[in-house]
Amino acid sequence: MVHGHGPSGVRSAARSGSSRAGTVGASEGKRRPDEPDDHALGRSRGGLTTKIHLACDGKGRPFALLITPGQRHDSTCAQTLLDRIGVPRTGPGRPRRRPDRVIADKAYSSRGLRSYLRKRGIACTIPEKNDQQRHRHNRGRRGGRPPAFDRHVYRRRNVVERCFTQLKGFRGIATRYDKTATSYEAALSLASLLLWARSLEDGP
Repeated sequence: MVHGHGPSGVRSAARSGSSRAGTVGASEGKRRPDEPDDHALGRSRGGLTTKIHLACDGKGRPFALLITPGQRHDSTCAQTLLDRIGVPRTGPGRPRRRPDRVIADKAYSSRGLRSYLRKRGIACTIPEKNDQQRHRHNRGRRGGRPPAFDRHVYRRRNVVERCFTQLKGFRGIATRYDKTATSYEAALSLASLLLWARSLEDGP
């Protein structure tokens, strides 16, 4: 989830492509210039899948979306996902693009991402991977200090899980039926707008 005025988190999930979506490579035809060559379809343990990378606010409302082939690792897409965030201001000024904090799981525990967040002045709550802990311990003093981690704050990461659960309530999101990545991403954007509309009915 990503929140401009509080904790933020990111998550990814793989969605299986249907047989219709899996045949897009058979006939290219006319294709939009922004359509990727692989149509955001890739081979993973689940078969032919598309992975959804999501950032949401503290109330589980989507802030930024990114789709990639299913085999793409989460941490390699985190920076691109966070760069897509843009929250309009109530008054004059550019949209706010820097959340206060990012909360993410171990898949996002990389030195590159932590360095990126530190340079942008964004606090993060990301647990360290077991192999990273062993490597740091083996180096002794040269291993440096462990990254700060607040278990109480990390519990709020369940908000992004609930956001995915709501998105999966839309059949076309839970299982990809769209041939092109642009169509599937448009469906995701529409579903996100509906989630925002529902939340605003209960108050901002």
